[in-house]
Amino acid sequence: MNTLRKSGTSYFLNLTGKAIAVSILMFMFVVVASKPASAHCDGLDGPVVNAARKALETKNVNLVLVWVQNDDDAYIRKAFEKTVKLRAISPEAKELADMYFFETLVRVHRAGEGAPYTGLKPANRDLGPAIPAADASIPSGSPKEVWTLLSNYVHDALHEKFEKVNTLKNYGTNDVTKGREFVKAYVEYLHFVEKVHAVAGAESSHSGEASEHNH
Repeated sequence: MNTLRKSGTSYFLNLTGKAIAVSILMFMFVVVASKPASAHCDGLDGPVVNAARKALETKNVNLVLVWVQNDDDAYIRKAFEKTVKLRAISPEAKELADMYFFETLVRVHRAGEGAPYTGLKPANRDLGPAIPAADASIPSGSPKEVWTLLSNYVHDALHEKFEKVNTLKNYGTNDVTKGREFVKAYVEYLHFVEKVHAVAGAESSHSGEASEHNH
């Protein structure tokens, strides 16, 4: 598979440039969104809780308001004020108050995303390679590592599905079992390509609309 990859990034960039880039990124979004949520926003070491810690330390509620919808401002402000007061009572009260605020903030943030709140998750969870790479790209100012990760994944997945259908295509006319194996591989291959193209087309459409609105 590594020989087929042809260094992943350069191979894909040489295909259709920006269109393929959009296809890959949007397809990966669909793949991730279609699986059980593994986002780190509900983790004790995630960005929402980290923002809450800084907000409480500096007593600046604005640091957490960016993580909730406008309609939830008043609710979070009230929870924040309550937490700040309780923290001053004792170390034990501080610990309980902090946890209350973390849970409240994450729950409201998740609701704003249309996602269920299933409790705070432990720190140092295995989030896989994608989320850490995406997070690291922001302070570094470059999505290079993310691009390499995603382009290699899509390239390998495409070739795996293609090679399977290509291998099975010459089945015997009367070999129904092999024929069904081919059809299954064929359908999976076409659906994969269709999804990549569909989400890329949708993104291009949105980009076009945005450009029109800016003129």
